[in-house]
Amino acid sequence: MKIIAVIPARYASTRFPAKLMQDLGGKSVILRTYEAALATELFNDVFVVTDSELIFDEIQKSGGKAIMSQKEHESGSDRIAEAVEHMAVDVVVNVQGDEPFIDQKPLEQLIEIFKQDIEKKVDLASLMFEIKEKEEIDNPNNVKVIVDQQGFALYFSRSVIPYPRAENVGVRYMKHIGIYAFRKEALMDFYRLPMLSLEASEKLEQLRYLEYGKRIRMVETQHGSIGIDTPEDLEKARNILKIM
Repeated sequence: MKIIAVIPARYASTRFPAKLMQDLGGKSVILRTYEAALATELFNDVFVVTDSELIFDEIQKSGGKAIMSQKEHESGSDRIAEAVEHMAVDVVVNVQGDEPFIDQKPLEQLIEIFKQDIEKKVDLASLMFEIKEKEEIDNPNNVKVIVDQQGFALYFSRSVIPYPRAENVGVRYMKHIGIYAFRKEALMDFYRLPMLSLEASEKLEQLRYLEYGKRIRMVETQHGSIGIDTPEDLEKARNILKIM
């Protein structure tokens, strides 16, 4: 089974423009993320796919592998799909470009899902993390997910799901961590199918997979992600790097 990691790296960002090229301890955020993915030694190959010549050159001059997108894309999945369309691979892992502190264990858990899935019942695998604070649960920037008894996603939403009509019934609120592992076939189906109303409403690409009947196996992790979405997050990341 050939497994690769692809890091979609869009230069523009609504909340924090050019965040991937910001300095983080003497290296850019995107270069640190790329090097962290390589250091896991979990992948047959690691690529950055980008719409930016600055990011492309940043990876290339450091000896890394970068791919320039040939089209404009609405989502990270679309950007990755274009990049891997003609590659002979089985599983593609989407590593977020703004998460330079990659934790190896959850990635191992995602990959193991596919190694154990002999009957190929899983189209995608992704991560979730329990949140308990009301402010975190109510925050629409925290995407929530609910799953069935086998751990397959039923729905993702920016809203609070499930709604707490009754309390103290054992409900756990799970935050979706946007790291995916795709079977290549499922990724290419996504690329070729049009966006439907749920995805358009919530602005969540994972809903396209559900709307077209793909099965997303969620894996619970104890490791929350450390993403860089704001200048404040960048300062936190710099402080983390100092004590590592």
